[in-house]
Order: sequence, then structure tokens, then C-alpha cells
Amino acid sequence: MSQFLIKGGKKLNGDVEVGGMKNAAAPILAATLLTSDDCVIDRVPRISDVEKIIEIMKSFGAKIEWTGEHQLTVNCANVNLQNVDKKMVKSMRASILFLGPLLARFKEVTLPEPGGCIIGNRPIDAHLFALQKLGAEISREKEFFHLKTTGLKGAEIILPEFSVTATENAIMAAVLADGITMIKLAATEPHVQDLISFLNKMGAKITETGTHTLKINGVKKLNGARYELIPDQIEIGTFAVAAAATHGEISIHPIVAEHLDKILSVLSSIGVNWEIKDDALLIHHSHPLRAFKLQTMPYPGFPTDLQAPFGVLATQCQGTSLIHDPLFEGRLGHINELIKMGANAVICDPHRVLITGPTPLYGQEIKSFDLRAGATMIIAGLIADGETILNEAEIVYRGYERIDEKLRALDAEINFVK
Repeated sequence: MSQFLIKGGKKLNGDVEVGGMKNAAAPILAATLLTSDDCVIDRVPRISDVEKIIEIMKSFGAKIEWTGEHQLTVNCANVNLQNVDKKMVKSMRASILFLGPLLARFKEVTLPEPGGCIIGNRPIDAHLFALQKLGAEISREKEFFHLKTTGLKGAEIILPEFSVTATENAIMAAVLADGITMIKLAATEPHVQDLISFLNKMGAKITETGTHTLKINGVKKLNGARYELIPDQIEIGTFAVAAAATHGEISIHPIVAEHLDKILSVLSSIGVNWEIKDDALLIHHSHPLRAFKLQTMPYPGFPTDLQAPFGVLATQCQGTSLIHDPLFEGRLGHINELIKMGANAVICDPHRVLITGPTPLYGQEIKSFDLRAGATMIIAGLIADGETILNEAEIVYRGYERIDEKLRALDAEINFVK
């Protein structure tokens, strides 16, 4: 049990540096399993999800070392699947990303169905569909999936949904398949593009032939590579909301501006004053804030990982905001915690919420339901009157490196206690 103790009422001011993208780190580390050569990955966030990925890969026999503050050197030459930490694999949703590269390399893999944050039902059907198209024979025994192939072969894959991780798995399996693979209805999120860039640097031949279509010419072998992760789009958005909600002034860097198009568009509609200067996003004092409508969508639409932080921003906007997340049916649990703090919100159904503001929030003892909800409740604590106690605080460290330290540097009063 751990807690964040937050005293609200202070405007955020100052400069914050964001880390490499959490959602890019997992697939890129998984992709190092496709080669026996050294890979050096820079700007890796020091978050608990990355540490878990490292431990799982070490149980495969991978050699992984921190060779810099945010640099990992990985060698998977001696990987085998005899001593896999199945309990840790099962505890982490991102471990699904090992299926594609392990199948491509070893022709056979058995892994438990992964878990992760409680944000709704997340079946892996799209993953299995894609791998089956490439030639995998799939069987299931209790909670374990067994995949086997005599050799993956290029195929046309029309994904049943815009699944980011299914797209990533299909790409990692296809790069070593014999022949040409066409992936249609592929996800195009920034971290998918980052994985493609890394694989191409390793010697893969992946081209984008359409908005959501990928062409992959299979190769016999991949080489090691050095690569730097993109800045975390979700961390950038989280700090932007925190600044706007507290009527603060902060500089967030580094950024890739085109990754933020829809996020910045929604901020503009709300009345948040922002500008991009060099590689930084500047959030200026913004008041008043306007109600908004928001629906999460596949990229370049609004990211599902930011709907919760924008929900707390809605409590400070004039009028009634509608937030619709059609992807996950369990991602509105934080709304009841906001209501405890004084928010005027109505959960219409598992996917939609109406929030009317502006309303003052008051410090309460609340909990983190998942990673993004935890970050959201930190923002709620920053704007609340009095002290907020956020339980299960360790969940937030899954995706935000030293978030309390970064907020203290912006004049927030927040402390982590066990």
C-alpha cells in the first residue's frame, strides 16, 4: 500500500522534461528478441512497466543492462523459453507483445494470457487472427496459448479492429516471414510508427502503402541497432491538462508536434492558451475554460489514454462536457472518485459521462483504479481545496517516471509515502 499526499490550490509553474514513450518502450524491447546482436535503446523511461518487461526478458535468458540513466543495452543471443516467468507474464498486458517475435524466432511458443489494468475486457483475438494468417497453428489449454509453425509465410491480413498491439505483433512476426505481408486496417499510433522505424533500422523492409496499410517484405535476418524512443505523447498531454486545470504556466519538452495534433485541437476548443516554441509546448494561463465534446478514436484521433485527465479538466470548464470512450467499458471508474471530491458528473453508460462545471473540488481519500486514472486523480488533488490522499499510488509509476518529483519542481505540494 502506498499513497500520494497532495495539498491543492497551487498553480503549476516552470519547466518539465518528459521521458521516452511508455507505449513505444514495450514493443521495441520485445523486437530486440528478433536478433542475436546488441541493441542500444536510448530515452527509455525508468518506470515499473519497463522494469517488468526487463525482468520477463531476463527470464527468457536475455542480457539487459542499464548502460546510462535512460539507456538500455540488450542482447538476446542466448534466449530460450525454458525458464519463462509465467506469473509475471500473466500479470502484465504488454507481455502479449512477446508472441510475435518469439514465434518468428523459435517457431513455437507457449505463454499465459496476459492481465494488466482493470479497464475492461481486452481479448487477444486480433493477435491470434493475425498470427494464424501468417501460418501459426494455435491451441489453448486452460489459461495458456500454444503457437507453433513450420515457418511463417507472408499473407494478406485484414485486422478485425484497429488494435495497436495486434498490429505490432503482426509486424514483428511478418518481418522474418517468407514473402510479402500486407497488413490492412493497421493502427498508426506514434508508437507503432516508432516500432516500424526501429525494425527498419535493424534491416526490416516495411513501407506504408496507405493510411492504415503496411507492406512488409520478409527478410532472413535482422541486425542490432541503436535507437532513441520518441517523447511520450500521453505524459505531455497529462502535464498540459495539469497546467490548464491549475491555471498555471509551464513549458513541456521535448515534443513531436505532429503527434499532438488532436490533443492540441481539443485544448484550443476548451480555451487553453498554448504555443509551440522549438521542441517545447508552452501552456499559458487560461481562463475561463469552455465545456467540450470528446470521443476517443484510433490515431490520428484523440487517444484513449488521455480521456481520464481531460475528465478532471471538464470539472473546471463552464458548461456540460460529454466524454465518450467507445473502446474500454471499464475506464470511467475514476468518475465516482471525482464525484466524492465534489464533481458534478453523471455516468450515462459504461462508455459515456457528462460533466458539468465549473465546480470546486475538495480533498478526500480516494484510490487509483488504473494507471491513467491515477494520474487523473493527482490532477484532481492539485486543484482541490485541502489535502487529498491517493491510495494505490504505485500504479501511477507504471507509466510516469518520478511524477511527484516533476510536479514538486513545478511548485506542487505532493509527496509519496509507503
